[in-house]
Amino acid sequence: MERTKRPRPSSGQRSRPYFKKKTCRFCEDKNIKIDYKQPQILKDFITERGKILPRRITGTCSRHQRELTIEIKRARMIAFLPFTVHI
Repeated sequence: MERTKRPRPSSGQRSRPYFKKKTCRFCEDKNIKIDYKQPQILKDFITERGKILPRRITGTCSRHQRELTIEIKRARMIAFLPFTVHI
């Protein structure tokens, strides 16, 4: 009885789990404005510790990520958002 080996998939053929491509919330809905005076919107883009979340996690495009960063920093300076959270 002869054993046959199954061919192993090469690196390009490995099955990867399907994931939905993240889309920019601000590109989809043009009515949402990125503004430092709206901390309820900006809070979705920072962690509990106060760090700004990266694009790969939030799914925002590069243009809106740059705007978000500037507005989060403005909101921090006016004390709408915290710089850090003390434990």
